[in-house]
Amino acid sequence: MDWIFFPKHNQIPYHLLKITDVFLNHSEEIDSSKNDSNELRLSSNKVLKILSKSFEKLGYQVEKGKKKNDKIRRPVLFGNNGNEELSFEADAYNEEYKTVIEVEAGRAVINYQFLKDMFQASMMIDTNYLVLAVRKSYVGNNDFETIKKFLEVMYSTNRIKLDLKGILIVGY
Repeated sequence: MDWIFFPKHNQIPYHLLKITDVFLNHSEEIDSSKNDSNELRLSSNKVLKILSKSFEKLGYQVEKGKKKNDKIRRPVLFGNNGNEELSFEADAYNEEYKTVIEVEAGRAVINYQFLKDMFQASMMIDTNYLVLAVRKSYVGNNDFETIKKFLEVMYSTNRIKLDLKGILIVGY
């Protein structure tokens, strides 16, 4: 398991270090390098299920399934009479630390899901941090390294600014 926190000139907050511990404690179960064959490859839902109890112990609300009531919805816009007009879904959310967790598997880089996750987390009300967990091994590619390079360019050029205090990328 690897992780890196952006922006790199800031020290990772303690509450996010606890998230890295969750991944480390479950690394044997979710290690993508030994689960890269089609038969053994874990979906993002399976990885989230393995990690969910540990996230809940840290105060996170975690998606339970695909039904509307099982999802974690975070508001983005409000309309008439203060009614929620637009919201995005997250895999997990901690209200105290204003942190969203997204666990991705094969779509992280191939379908640019990481960009969608970054955009959506940036638009969510009361969200300061994004934790983006991605595979280190997916059909011969290292999604963690690809996304890390992307964020290094984004933060070093400073041409795109997100309304987040930080992004933690975890490679499992």
